[in-house]
Amino acid sequence: MKLQLERPVVFFDLETTGTNILSDRIVEISAVKLMPDGSTISKTVRVNPTIHIPEEATAVHHISDADVADKPTFAAYSKSIARFFAGCDIAGFNSNRFDVPLLDQEFERAGIDFDFEGVRFIDVQTIFHKKEPRTLVAAYKFYCDKDLEAAHSANADTMATVEVLLAQMEKYPDLPVDIKGLSEFASNNRQVDFCGRLVYDDQDRELINFGKYKGRLAEEVLRQDPGYYTWIMKGDFAKNTKDCFTRIRKRLNERSHR
Repeated sequence: MKLQLERPVVFFDLETTGTNILSDRIVEISAVKLMPDGSTISKTVRVNPTIHIPEEATAVHHISDADVADKPTFAAYSKSIARFFAGCDIAGFNSNRFDVPLLDQEFERAGIDFDFEGVRFIDVQTIFHKKEPRTLVAAYKFYCDKDLEAAHSANADTMATVEVLLAQMEKYPDLPVDIKGLSEFASNNRQVDFCGRLVYDDQDRELINFGKYKGRLAEEVLRQDPGYYTWIMKGDFAKNTKDCFTRIRKRLNERSHR
């Protein structure tokens, strides 16, 4: 295996009730953990989302309300999933923009404060789009010369993503072989939070990336407009975004008390 690992990396995929990170729920999660010694550990579970699965979502992943009616909720799985991901880097297909932030929201609803600090993220879709802009089905055909059977099955999509990344590394000798390098290459921009509400500037300072303060230093805004933090905390923002603003505010408070 060309991929060089310092610690395990978890590839995962979610099937969900929809595409809204804040309000939709997981109905299936599949994860494959690649270990530094080359071995793998797999986990796939279906989840009762506790809300209706819209027909348009069922048409994509073929999971209906009846299929998960007797399954445990995410809260019931949350501790074991957190343990599976703990101490690992994280990879997936379109995972940075969707799967990771939605998983983070599910952890919050389950009362799990999962620490993503220090995790390196690899979005295989970003590598693909930088090299050969297409879909996962096309990527699987292009890199692996295989037809993706059971597309939009979490397990099939997850396994295909593993194969695509390894094939990408064989095809492009200039790709980094370590997780840190791949994570940097696979990043579309220098996001601070999963949703890109905060981004780093060229001096590694957090900039607000939306609304009336877009382009302003987050520290500067929080110092000059203390009510902005309260608005963020009460607003319809992802947990991870709120956590990032909280870290910046805490850093400001610590400086002011020195």
